[in-house]
Amino acid sequence: MQRPHLSSPYRRPNPAGKAVLPITAAILLGCAMASAEQPRPAAPTANQQAAIGQAEQLSEAFSVVAEQASPAVVSIRVETKPTPSPRQFFFGGSPPSPSTKGGSGFIFRSDGAILTNNHVVDQADRVEVVLQDGRTFRAKVVGVDPATDLAVLKIKAKDLPALPFANSDKARVGQWVVAIGSPFGLDYTLTVGVVSALGRGLGANEIEDYLQTDASINPGNSGGPLINLAGQVLGINTIIVGPTNAGVGFAIPSNLVRRVAEQLLKSGTVQRAWLGVTFQELTQELASGFGTHIRGGALVSSVEPSGPASQAGVKAGDIIEKVDGVKVEDGRGLQREVLKKKVGQKIPLQVLREGKRVTLHVSMGKRPADLSQAGRWQGPSNDDGDDAERFGFNLRFVPPEEAQRMGKGNKGLVVVQHVEPGSLADRAGLQPGDVIVQADRKPVHSVETLRKALRDGEALLRVENRGTTRFVALRRED
Repeated sequence: MQRPHLSSPYRRPNPAGKAVLPITAAILLGCAMASAEQPRPAAPTANQQAAIGQAEQLSEAFSVVAEQASPAVVSIRVETKPTPSPRQFFFGGSPPSPSTKGGSGFIFRSDGAILTNNHVVDQADRVEVVLQDGRTFRAKVVGVDPATDLAVLKIKAKDLPALPFANSDKARVGQWVVAIGSPFGLDYTLTVGVVSALGRGLGANEIEDYLQTDASINPGNSGGPLINLAGQVLGINTIIVGPTNAGVGFAIPSNLVRRVAEQLLKSGTVQRAWLGVTFQELTQELASGFGTHIRGGALVSSVEPSGPASQAGVKAGDIIEKVDGVKVEDGRGLQREVLKKKVGQKIPLQVLREGKRVTLHVSMGKRPADLSQAGRWQGPSNDDGDDAERFGFNLRFVPPEEAQRMGKGNKGLVVVQHVEPGSLADRAGLQPGDVIVQADRKPVHSVETLRKALRDGEALLRVENRGTTRFVALRRED
């Protein structure tokens, strides 16, 4: 019997005379047809290719900064001596174990000079520095500056990689920055972000002019560098505001850091120029109270009686517009320019006084070491006196004999006893304990004097509290 003829190994005849594909061949053909039916991804356009290229270049820039800067970043381990409890002191027993903490820092001179935060090494009994190559050194604390929260350490090593400083005066909001440090003890961690704001003050330290950044900064990053894409230190990471992993970071600007570091290395201490004034923001309400619509400048709220500004003729209520020819936008700008000067240097100040511009010449003094503790008067606490209900605050009168016993002169005092939350006084910034020194530029030694100033529905007050003086503008809204 004749066998059927197979014309192809992949085909066989069926009873109807039609070719039938084997199962394997059918699956392969089906996959090929399905693949042919699906659209292929479109090739990137020229603009898309350019954007991808720029992103890759930025990514490469971050990697280069990390490679170049990391060898100069150090991990700091601090051991503090425990303080025995009174019970241990009298009755003995096992002494408490030393406590430890950590932070970051960076080498800024090849001879082993290192910068970090003062709070990292505060009360340290032993400080160790660990380099990227694993070497560990015992570090000496050369000097600290609590006013800026900076410290300089020194290790016995030579020819170390060191990071250069950037000019922080040229920092711009939006520029890329890289933070390198040891958050949670994880050495050489890099985070990326931008400069979010300039000239921030938080009230955490005596001298503040922070760069704000959204680069992730966490416990352990303190003292580490904030670096620009040129590999230069733009600031020292110092403070986190907000919850861990979701807060906002703040760094001490490099120009301030460099000036402090140079003095600490030279003498172990820092001398700063001092003007001898306190200042506050010139709000629209305060500007109106002073009869001007000018915004910008630093409003002088008080003048140290024997300070350099007083000797030059500066008065409370002056608006300082320029320091040595440089325009200042606010009190932070005034502080920034004053700190650039040297003790004894004579400079011109341009001030706006009662609508007229006056140029005064001041010889910069030396900033007192205990400036932050001067004049800390809490104010009396007894309940007595009158109130100013229209503005939402209560007053009380301190008679001359009591004021004299408190060391506040031999005339009566008018003190803010209570401020109603959300009231006009509260929104204007009036606080319990404020001593009202002036109302509309006139001295206040009685409640009646203040009442007269408030009768027309507005008043410019000068108040003192805890050694500082400021202006408060009150105005009724009805």
